[in-house]
Amino acid sequence: MKLDIIAYARNGFSQKFGIPRQSREDSCLETHIIFTRAYRVREALRGIEDYSHLWLLWGFSANTKEKPATCQLSPVNCQQPWSPTVRPPRLGGNKRMGVFATRSPFRPNPIGLTSVKLLRIEETANDGLVLVVSGADLLDGTPIYDIKPYLAFSDSHPDAKSGFAEATQDYFLEVQIDEGLLKNARAQSCPWEALKEILSQDPRPAYQTDSERVYHLDYAEWQVDFQVENATVCIKNLRKK
Repeated sequence: MKLDIIAYARNGFSQKFGIPRQSREDSCLETHIIFTRAYRVREALRGIEDYSHLWLLWGFSANTKEKPATCQLSPVNCQQPWSPTVRPPRLGGNKRMGVFATRSPFRPNPIGLTSVKLLRIEETANDGLVLVVSGADLLDGTPIYDIKPYLAFSDSHPDAKSGFAEATQDYFLEVQIDEGLLKNARAQSCPWEALKEILSQDPRPAYQTDSERVYHLDYAEWQVDFQVENATVCIKNLRKK
């Protein structure tokens, strides 16, 4: 089956490090959905403004296949080796779980599904109508294969179990920054609230616990150097690229 790319995601995530591991309702991170020319048709979006949330079906375009612990080939229709187990980051990267019990990017088919909030529809000169959404856990340039409306009466299950992921759903870090550094960054229109949200979700791999290590994160036109000690992110430097 051949899938057409109907759109691309545009945001400040130029690297995988720092991208939220899951979409979040209260996110201030915006993503622009830019349609490809073949699908840049106004009628295709008729009525979409009546929905508050959407489903995005997309591809793990920057995915690097990990070496499977156990490679299996189905004699029926599987063309590539695949691993039935993966190592979820929130479990420290050492414990393996079944691939279909996780949202790992290392899957038989590199397809992702994300629920996002529709903030607005923008009319642009070069790209036509653009959907501006929040809560997307996507890399800049991610190909999008389909968009569907989110229906609260059928898609929402308040009593659903979240498996092993439930233990980390409220895991956040405190972010600390020198007032002088923050003031200087804001004077240059730094998207501080977005950066603060990214850092509070702890972008480090779960197995990285060295409090002396300095991490580097890129977002939009900004670079952040930081360390993590206990449950606090300490900003060491914040500058434009």
